[in-house]
Amino acid sequence: MGSTTCVSVLILVSVYLLQAYRQRKRTTRIRGPQSPSWLFGFAKTVNSAAIITELYEHWAKEYGPVYKVPHVLGLSRVMLWDPKAISHFFARDTWLYNQTPFNSDDRALWADDEDHKMRRKALNPAFTSIAIRSLMSLIHDTAHKAMIAWDSEIESNQGTECAVIDAQQWHLLDSVGIAALSHDFGALHGNNSDVVHVLNAFSSSTNVSYNLVTLAHEFSFHPKATIASHTVYESHNSPERCDTDIRHRQAKILLLAGFKTTAELAWNPDIQTKLRDECLGFGPTPSSDDLTNKLPYLDAVVNEVLRLHPAAKEIERVAIQEDVIPLSEPLRTATGDFTESVCIPKGTVVVIPLTALNCSVSMWDPDAKTFKPSRWLEGDEGTHGARTLQGYRHLMTFRDGARMCLGRLFAFTEFKAVLFVLVRNFVFEMADGLGVPIVESLGTVQRPRVVGSAEAGSVPLRVRRYEV
Repeated sequence: MGSTTCVSVLILVSVYLLQAYRQRKRTTRIRGPQSPSWLFGFAKTVNSAAIITELYEHWAKEYGPVYKVPHVLGLSRVMLWDPKAISHFFARDTWLYNQTPFNSDDRALWADDEDHKMRRKALNPAFTSIAIRSLMSLIHDTAHKAMIAWDSEIESNQGTECAVIDAQQWHLLDSVGIAALSHDFGALHGNNSDVVHVLNAFSSSTNVSYNLVTLAHEFSFHPKATIASHTVYESHNSPERCDTDIRHRQAKILLLAGFKTTAELAWNPDIQTKLRDECLGFGPTPSSDDLTNKLPYLDAVVNEVLRLHPAAKEIERVAIQEDVIPLSEPLRTATGDFTESVCIPKGTVVVIPLTALNCSVSMWDPDAKTFKPSRWLEGDEGTHGARTLQGYRHLMTFRDGARMCLGRLFAFTEFKAVLFVLVRNFVFEMADGLGVPIVESLGTVQRPRVVGSAEAGSVPLRVRRYEV
């Protein structure tokens, strides 16, 4: 019996070693930078928003469009910079690439495989163009409330004819709250909502799961939320009926999409003037179709803001089985050979650097890091290289594939409607002048803040009425 057991163990070990050897032979030896520390790798370095774009692009030029970056405890992450490889990744997201153990706690937002399909199907009706049209009166109403509130602030500062307003704490929180949750947070009336502080915490903490749990406990959810009410099948006979908890969680996350910034217009007064001229020349309050098709410069400005300021800087997945990733150009491996595909083993962590791709010189031309709305207009070649990317409008802001952001149309429409009203009625400038340093926060949601400000998302603007 003893000898039989030994032989069985020997056979099993031999089979395991043979499989490991074959997998190692199949796995592509990818190049990448040397680790500065076995304990931390580049984990601390890549969390610096100020250098991450330049660093990732520099490594892509040096090591090729697929490379590995040393991470914590001697592990490494595979970075995808190649457009064909990125398309392959997004086409297999949720069933071949799943969430890592560090960001998979909230199943309503980050479900995988069939669970994700069920949630996606339940949420789809809430974000159609028809559904968005039904919300336009709410969005316009909130935008005009912001205009009235700003007028009141200016009126209260007698003798100055202007007011200093932290625009990110105004209007957008209320419009998303009303449209998505049927709940008015009262930010336009000066209410210091706990939700503002929680969303700011998203910009200062990188712990996704903790942030979501905190947000869920900080405010109560209105049971008849406008968008959320579309997300559940009411038929008790439907086998695909989605539970109420899903719509609660999803609608809460919509608040994150509403924290966009208009600060770029304050930094670029010439662009602000051109945008105002287009909006004033349009005339009446635009419909959702007008916002999409009849205001090209407004569309270009919003595209450019979302290109430079995506909500998340990167996404991370783990391969649940071996995969062969195709490339659009040959890659030189660590052995010196060239390959047109990369084989990665099960368990490999793969990263798509969203912010870096949106600001890549190779994708968006030499002025990629400059706020330039004209690149989106017909005849401008500023998006030529980016057309190789398959994301919505060639942006990585809303990702791609099965996990492409369902709320992208709502985000575009809301942002445009608010800008249309405010830019027609006000001139906004940086409160401390154009030279004030601005940095990005390092949390779950990237938001700009003035250097020296204790709170993420604090970008005070000096606002005055527009006089013809």
